[in-house]
Amino acid sequence: MALWHGTAGSAMMDGMAASAMSVEMAIKPRRVLSVDMLRGITIALMILVNDPGDWGHVFGQLDHAPWNGWTLTDVVFPTFLFLVGASIVFSMEARERKGDCEKTQAGHIFLRFAKLVVLAWVLGYFPRMHWTMRIYGVLMRIALCYLIGALVLLAARRAKVVAGIVVTILVGYWVLLRFVPVPGAGHPVRDFPLLDPMWNLTAWIDRGVSAWMLKWLHTGRLYQKTRDPEGLLSTLPAVGTVLIGALVGMYLRRPEWVQGEAMRNRMRGGMIAFGGLMFLAGSLWGRWFPVNKNLWTSSYVLVMAGIATVVLALLNWLVDSREEPWPAWLRVTTWPWFVFGSNAIAAFTISIVLVKALLYFKAADAGGKMRSFWWYSYQDVFARHGSNEWTSLAFAVSFVVVCFLPVWVLWRKRIFLRM
Repeated sequence: MALWHGTAGSAMMDGMAASAMSVEMAIKPRRVLSVDMLRGITIALMILVNDPGDWGHVFGQLDHAPWNGWTLTDVVFPTFLFLVGASIVFSMEARERKGDCEKTQAGHIFLRFAKLVVLAWVLGYFPRMHWTMRIYGVLMRIALCYLIGALVLLAARRAKVVAGIVVTILVGYWVLLRFVPVPGAGHPVRDFPLLDPMWNLTAWIDRGVSAWMLKWLHTGRLYQKTRDPEGLLSTLPAVGTVLIGALVGMYLRRPEWVQGEAMRNRMRGGMIAFGGLMFLAGSLWGRWFPVNKNLWTSSYVLVMAGIATVVLALLNWLVDSREEPWPAWLRVTTWPWFVFGSNAIAAFTISIVLVKALLYFKAADAGGKMRSFWWYSYQDVFARHGSNEWTSLAFAVSFVVVCFLPVWVLWRKRIFLRM
């Protein structure tokens, strides 16, 4: 009897435990750590490239491409939107397990959108407390893309339908910029170059919206005066970025991947293949419809989503489904990104508040000239012997560390701010 209990009995108990675990995983899938990690890397890079010590001295890859083409900096924002799409899938899945109906989920989507808009307005208003400000911006684009992407996913649950919508968006945006005439300028290609910085449909719409906003609401200036990189029409392909991220999120949640490491490696291989195909398709399309972050062209969407998908697959291999305890080298090298990823919007908000405060508050230097606290912190600490790309980068890295500290405090106290 004792022998039976120690062998067959324990095997039966192990089988029951495994079944219970399978049921639990079916009810509550394991968190995808690679998404959290990539979000953390992305937000850290966003702060880094946004806040060099001296914009006159910046390494080429740490600044946006002037117009067509792309740099490392141009990868950051679309990767964040890509992860927004994946996170929408996970969030909806969790709310469905709680029993939320579509009406309740729609209410949550609109509430979150409203919170992001209010946060964008508050940050735009701070610290000058002046209403004439830019109506577009990073947070506003995140809010709009989240709203549209989440509502699309709420209505269209099947991956094939979502993929069809993505294709329609990307092809439709190309048609608009390639064939629709711009009032006062004529037809693209025939009367002016395709994607001309001044004469393109996106910039023309943004100038019209800005003029109306300034006249009636006394706000709405454009970031680049005649155009805006987060303009109205270009939000449409940015929604495509979100929906591609959602497709990858759906793929990550397929139930067969829990069957073992071999199946998970198959999943990662599929992601790398899909990402590679998107990158190649976007690069090829870019010969006729150039990769352009300012206009968020369809080729740009595919190239950036391809990069994000491949990187996510590699991170999934690195951190997901790994047995505990992790080796020390892995814990040390990954925990900062998990900390940032757990409170990405909080980290971004902290960085914006610090930057605006440092630029707003001023004091007179030895010659009586008013200088911002930002200037003093850079010139007196990092550029005492002259400014160059390395001193500018050192300031940016230090600023990322400063922003990390309050987020780390929130993480240690298990406070996660959700919009």
